[in-house]
Amino acid sequence: MTQPPPPPPNQPPQGGSQPPQGGGFGAPQTPPPAGPPAPQPGYGYPGQQPNPYTVQQPGGYGQQGGYGYGYPGGPTVPMQAQQPGPASGGGGKVNAQVAIIVSAVVAIALIVGAGVWYSKSSGSDDGQNDTASSSGGTGGEDGGDEKGGTSSKGSEKVPSDPASKVLFQVPTPKVEKDDSVVVEGSWLTDDVYAKSGVAEIVGYDPAKGTKKWTIPLSGPVCQASRFMTDDNKTAVIFQPEMPDKNSSAGCSQVAAIDLTTGKKLWEETAKTGDQPIRFDNVTVSGGTVAVGSTSGGAAFDVESGKALWAPKPEDTCYDAGYGGGPKLVAVRKCGPYDQRQLHIQTIDPESGKVISEYRMSEGIEYASVVSTDPLVVAADVGDSAGDGSGISDFFSIDNKTGKLRNRISAPGDEYAADCDGISRIEDCSGIAVGNDRLYLPTEEHDGSGESYSRTNEIVAFDLATGKQTGQRADAGDGYTITPLRMDGGNVIAYKRPPYDKGGQIVSIDGGSFKETKLLENPATESVRDVESSMLPEYAEILYSQGRLYMSDVYASASSSGEQEYLVIAFGAGV
Repeated sequence: MTQPPPPPPNQPPQGGSQPPQGGGFGAPQTPPPAGPPAPQPGYGYPGQQPNPYTVQQPGGYGQQGGYGYGYPGGPTVPMQAQQPGPASGGGGKVNAQVAIIVSAVVAIALIVGAGVWYSKSSGSDDGQNDTASSSGGTGGEDGGDEKGGTSSKGSEKVPSDPASKVLFQVPTPKVEKDDSVVVEGSWLTDDVYAKSGVAEIVGYDPAKGTKKWTIPLSGPVCQASRFMTDDNKTAVIFQPEMPDKNSSAGCSQVAAIDLTTGKKLWEETAKTGDQPIRFDNVTVSGGTVAVGSTSGGAAFDVESGKALWAPKPEDTCYDAGYGGGPKLVAVRKCGPYDQRQLHIQTIDPESGKVISEYRMSEGIEYASVVSTDPLVVAADVGDSAGDGSGISDFFSIDNKTGKLRNRISAPGDEYAADCDGISRIEDCSGIAVGNDRLYLPTEEHDGSGESYSRTNEIVAFDLATGKQTGQRADAGDGYTITPLRMDGGNVIAYKRPPYDKGGQIVSIDGGSFKETKLLENPATESVRDVESSMLPEYAEILYSQGRLYMSDVYASASSSGEQEYLVIAFGAGV
């Protein structure tokens, strides 16, 4: 996992409104008070949280430290699975807080990739949609076997003609000069393509791009759930007002939205003492909206907004964030900074009761939830990745028992996946999980064609054995391939093209690993210019039933004066 690519043209400038990262960045100015590394409740004192819009970017994009990964590594010791400790509150989960005073002079981590943005096209059995885009995979349907997996039929049809045309483009919203506003969040249902704008969410006709509805918000979206319910309800966190260039009200507001009707269902906050919590992470699982932060975690009923749990004054551990979708998984932090222990807990989404728990070795400060079913967690053990990706190892964990199934080494110089586990917990790109396998892209290397051509592959790891299956999907000379999501037992992937071609969407058979082209974009210069600014490393990509939607996660003033676009949509076989 090499350094991420240079920032796109709409990378937020220094001094402008910066992307909201909450209080998880930077080495603590002083260590937080010690707390016992136990899963039972406790609480520290509210820590000062930095203004997510005013932290400066000291170095080049993706440099170590620029992602906030320049911490001393903790010891690497064998992982141990332990049974969960008692929950309180009548079986409800007690969330926690450790006082963390965070330095504000850290780098801003660009939101790399879309993570897992879910559409309606391939619903799962458990009430959660499991069709993902961009990266970070889902469990999908288990079509695997002991010999490398068999393909279960996916929902994506092969069009009669994979050549696509541009369906529509959405211009970038106007913002102040030298300013940049987060516009994270995109979703796809049968009837709506929805995308965050500047302090709003807009629903578009998925074929024509005409506006169907608009949900105004009081401030910019900070983060959007990667999941939605079967009836198309999801959640976002956002600011209570528009920030200026040097200040922010913080990402304190949580709202559930109905993507079918275009209505905001409710808006809530949670507090530590009399101060609103600034959230870093939001997800949806079952009928629950869960939000995490350095002040602890909270949860709300997706329909009514009723509070299900919140931080308590006596907590000494805290829920930094959650992974959602088929199951709800908490990343719970216990202990002081230099003796941190992460508890990976599968919890009941209604009560918060701990179902199982896996304790990572002491000294691992950050972890990302890649998939909740099967449960896969990524971490940079001992800060050994060395490339800002946040990944040195993947941990395959049994949801039912909390036991470690296997630990998979993924050296940064060999694999190109990326996770921002500092505060966002569920922000991974370039990864898919299904068939009880982990699908990763390799780093780019020289191709076999003309001079300077580059290429890579997707390879598979068995989550039960931790070993490669031997399956390999080649990008082809001049192309770079990235897994986006599962489609049943197949892998949907995006191929970044060479300079004179359009990008492609392919389906990779989970058994044979045979590639089938589903879509190929126009190779005209004007279209390539837009597509090349929205690649998987730093954009949101959704594909379903012959339509591809690519969108930015920042809106900023054009540096060239030319028209720039928030969204470009393609359709194949139309």
